[in-house]
Amino acid sequence: MSLTDFRTLGRSGLVVSPLSLGTMTFGTPRWGSADDVSEQLFNEYVDAGGNFIDTADVYAKGRSEELVGEYTARRNLRDQLVLATKSGFNTQPGNPHAGGSGRKHIHRALESSLQRLKTDYVDFYWLHVWDTVTPAAEVLQTMGDLVRTGKIRYFGLSDVPAWWATQLAMLAQAHGVPGPTALQLEYSLVSRTIEYELLPAARALGLGVCPWSPLAAGFLAGKYQRQATGASGEGRLSGPNPFGDSKFTDANWRVLDVLRE
Repeated sequence: MSLTDFRTLGRSGLVVSPLSLGTMTFGTPRWGSADDVSEQLFNEYVDAGGNFIDTADVYAKGRSEELVGEYTARRNLRDQLVLATKSGFNTQPGNPHAGGSGRKHIHRALESSLQRLKTDYVDFYWLHVWDTVTPAAEVLQTMGDLVRTGKIRYFGLSDVPAWWATQLAMLAQAHGVPGPTALQLEYSLVSRTIEYELLPAARALGLGVCPWSPLAAGFLAGKYQRQATGASGEGRLSGPNPFGDSKFTDANWRVLDVLRE
């Protein structure tokens, strides 16, 4: 599969590469990539024909967005690339408006992301996580307003319940307003729970699906070895990290054993 095997995302006219470049590790000190390595990864992806760059306001506390903006501007690629970013997680502890799914936060977060990305619009804007309290109608109206003002071209939902995504999509259809284009969900050989409800919902609603962590945070890359007391290997799953050791289960090791065969 080539990065220039372009396809449209969901039922939209947005043309993207089949694989996007995730930049969560750009600018991350511990298990991420130094600035020069991040730029090399960016350049290799673009030079291979890729056009879909994915970042978020919380990645490396905003540094990932800054680097993506710098690399894009340096090569004058803004019109060629589909830049996607996200908001939802709190970026300023103690300030309730620095996170969540409400209108106030989404506007605040987007303005900050635009500054870091050095652009006046983003092609795709993800609700990174639903706060479980903001009504679907408010999120839909907020995102629709941003589409109409030109600050975003399309929007989607990340890691949300199937029923809530369906409610939001159906509201958009009923009122004839811009609705979500895609879902971004964890999906890999060791994380397949989305097959029960979310994938059927996406298919029924015509939503694209962008999997995140297809290698299960590196677990499926084969860099870790099973040990009697856990696992060994260098990577984001070793030592203190946001993901814990949840990937090191007997069931997952059996999947990896089959892949190694």
